[in-house]
Formats: sequence, C-alpha cells, structure tokens
Amino acid sequence: MTHHNRDLNVLLEDGEMRLEENRPVDPELLLLKAPQGAFAQFWRYFSKNRGAVAGLIFILFIIIVALAAQWIAPHSPAEQFRGHLLMPPVWMEGGSWQFILGTDDVGRDILSRLIYGARLSLLVGVVVVIVSLILGITLGLLAGYFGGILESIIMRVVDIMLALPSLLLALVLVAIFGPSIVNASIALAFVALPHYVRLTRATVMSEMEKDYVVASKVAGARHTRQMFINILPNCLAPLIVQATLGFSNAILDMAALGFLGMGAQPPTPEWGTMLSDVLQYTQSAWWVVAFPGIAILLTVLAFNLMGDGLRDALDPKLKV
Repeated sequence: MTHHNRDLNVLLEDGEMRLEENRPVDPELLLLKAPQGAFAQFWRYFSKNRGAVAGLIFILFIIIVALAAQWIAPHSPAEQFRGHLLMPPVWMEGGSWQFILGTDDVGRDILSRLIYGARLSLLVGVVVVIVSLILGITLGLLAGYFGGILESIIMRVVDIMLALPSLLLALVLVAIFGPSIVNASIALAFVALPHYVRLTRATVMSEMEKDYVVASKVAGARHTRQMFINILPNCLAPLIVQATLGFSNAILDMAALGFLGMGAQPPTPEWGTMLSDVLQYTQSAWWVVAFPGIAILLTVLAFNLMGDGLRDALDPKLKV
C-alpha cells in the first residue's frame, strides 16, 4: 500500500459528499452547502423581515407582562384612590411616581389596568383563534375532500356570513345572548369562522390532485387518515399565517365591542372598555384615552407585522 503526500478534502456539492484532491476547504462554503433543519430554514427567511422580528419581540414582551401581571403591576386594577382622580402621568406637572401613567376618573391606576388588560386581550385572542381555527379546519376539510352537496351547503352558509359586516354580525350575536366577555368571544369566533373554512377548502382542493394523495387512496387509506394525516399537515402554512392575523383582528374587534359596551363590563380591565369609560375626558385628560389606544395600536400592529413575516417564511412561492 503506497502513501502519497496529498490532502483529501470533503466538500458538499449538490447535497452529496465528494472527495477532491489538493483543494482547500472553505468553511463558509461548507455552511452554505450543508442542509439546514426546518426551523433554521424558517428562521433564516423570517429574520430577513425586520418588522416581523420587531413584532415578535413586542409580542413576547406583552406575553411576559400578561403572565407576570400580579407581580409587576403597582396596584390592583380595581383599586380606587379617591384622593387622586384624573392625576396626570409622572412627567407632567402634578404627576406622581405612585401612578406612573396617571389615574382615571375614579382614581384607578392606568398602568395597572393596562397590564391586566393585556392578559385579558391575549386570552380573548387565544380563545377566538383556537375555536374558529378548529371549527374552520374541520368544515373546510369536509367541504374540500368530499365535495358535492355537503360542500354546497357549507359554502353557501359561509357566503351568507361573509355578506354581512363582521362587526355588525358580532354585535347582533352579543345583543341576543347578552353583553359579556364570554359571549363576545364566542361571537368573534363565529364571525372569524368563514375565513378559515374558505382557506382550508382551497388548500385541500389543491392537494387532492397531487400524487401522494392519489397513491394513498389507491393503497386503501381511510377518509379520516387521508384528511387529517396526509392532507392537513400540508395545508397548515397558510392557516398559521391566517391565525396570526386573526389574533390581531380578535383583539381589535374585542376592543371595539368593549368600546360599544357590548364586551367586557366595568370594572373589568379591558382596553376597549377603558376607552369607553373615559371618552368624555378626551380633551381635559388625554392620558386616560391615549394609553389604552396606544396599547391596542401597538399590539395589533405587532401581530400584523409578524403575520407578514410568517407569510414570507412559510410561502414557498416567496422564497428566492
């Protein structure tokens, strides 16, 4: 066996290992050529969108604040300080570090109510998205997979729901069942349902013609396995994006219902209800209106930005 003074370098080219003689290895080339995991590839596309990353950071911040509300809030959200009505923020004349963002018309600390309101807003968003997503996926799968008269019935009901303004439909439902945070959440989930049904049906119909579905059908797979094991996982990318955007819509619509007096009832610390209670003080005490409005604006904007980033990262048509 003879030995030669030569370097054998392993390079990755087109996903295959290849031995080449007398050629230096570029570490950056190895990193570029190496296959990436699913999460690493997702994060590479997602992190290119700086707005989406900023939205994700803000959402994580809001989640931490909501979970730790009882420890970081300086006061109870319902506690009233009768000697400090409509106190301005700390940086204004007459402000106090005891109430950093000031107080409302009955002496409640605005900062504490905003912190506890974040918990309620996120909880409403989670409930609305989960309920509407589960029902929408189920109905969309049934309509797209079986077709026929079942599809016609489901889609005609969906068309009727889409023909009505979503907020008006939610108001009608809340008026029927009574104003409360629970009834408002159910109404918003019902209003958001058609979007998930239509999106699921469209993606299922596009997957039905692909080879893996046909092969599984020939192999004798049952309908439930076809729908939930074979087809559904390949339809999740657009549904995840829609759910993220639906989260922001749920927060905004709940704030609108609370502003109209049809959502959470006082003294519940909900951002829309906080706006409704102090609307008459818009000119004399701007802080009681501005801070809840800013909280709604930033949270909805953060979810929309993150939804755009998810769309860019999960949609293969947008990857270059």
